[in-house]
Amino acid sequence: MRVTFPHMGFMHIPIKSLLEGLHREVVVPPPITQHTLALGIKYAPESACLPLKIGLGNYIEALEAGADTILMAGGWGPCRFGLYAQVQRDILQELGYDFQMVILEAPDSKISQLFDQLKRLGEKVSFFEAVQAIRFAWYKTAAIEKAEERYLFTLPRTIDKDRAEQLWDQVLLGIDQAKSRKAVDEILNQALQAWDGLPLHHEPVLRIGLVGEVYTVLEPFSNQNIARNLGRLNAEVSNSIQLTEWLNDNLFKGHLIKSRTPHINNCARPYLPCSVGGHGRETVGTTVNFAHQGYDGVVQVGPLTCMPEIVAQTILIRVAKEEQIPCMTLYFDEHSGNAGIQTRLEAFTDMLRRRKALQTENSDFQQGGTCSAVLSRG
Repeated sequence: MRVTFPHMGFMHIPIKSLLEGLHREVVVPPPITQHTLALGIKYAPESACLPLKIGLGNYIEALEAGADTILMAGGWGPCRFGLYAQVQRDILQELGYDFQMVILEAPDSKISQLFDQLKRLGEKVSFFEAVQAIRFAWYKTAAIEKAEERYLFTLPRTIDKDRAEQLWDQVLLGIDQAKSRKAVDEILNQALQAWDGLPLHHEPVLRIGLVGEVYTVLEPFSNQNIARNLGRLNAEVSNSIQLTEWLNDNLFKGHLIKSRTPHINNCARPYLPCSVGGHGRETVGTTVNFAHQGYDGVVQVGPLTCMPEIVAQTILIRVAKEEQIPCMTLYFDEHSGNAGIQTRLEAFTDMLRRRKALQTENSDFQQGGTCSAVLSRG
């Protein structure tokens, strides 16, 4: 069995580690390129959303490289994600590929159901070995997220943005190759120290929350590298979705870490009290949460025609007004171009800076006016 899976951000690193811990040969799809997307466009239905097309391209490239088993997550509810595996399997079979597809469904009640699914993927793997493989993969994921947080904090503040980006790429490569927790810790600590040592500028930095559909938030290729582009515009990006949170909530039923979902749902409740599928309610809730934390703005991203995000977008108009936080929505498909996205990001950040400066001026004016009134009365 030579197992492959779709890309989504840095997810390939812990999944590769997990499958190797289950004694399986892994075929990681090549990094996503325009060729990957072209394959998906060629064979997927025209109306299919961008994540399905990119994933299909991932599978074709991996099958051509010798993979014979595809690992894919399942889903349910009013979102097309739950149909991805079936649609992609039918397309690949019609193209003549010989493979089996293993769909990991979220357990109904007991987390042991998920461990049993993963154990069956292994080659003579004990339950203990399966647990150890999951724990090490999780450890890598948490380490990468810690590095990403520091990277996204440093990039907009440093003069040497090229070096900040190089360190991020080196962290991903190093943790991917690490075979022990000690090695992971060494790579992470070296990167954190290197980021701390970069020269800083003294210009103001914006804080922008990134919300939306999970794949488009986490996969840089699908969103035209929005976090990196905003970082180069001196804007710090905070992702509303972390891979550990997504896995914890959707596959591990909230057993691994304390879930933020109840808090986010409470934030969304005045505007959207029920689920609309996908991450629609989370998009609204995290936008409200970012507003409460004093963020300068929010960017919503999603694949074109994504129903949950379209619902959320209409509600964000009210959220932006009542919570006093500017919101911009970007939808992506195969026709999205980096130049157009970059222009919109530049315009949005310019607007946020002007707004922030005006708020500061008004605050200073009000304070000065109060003092003048006191003096005049005296």
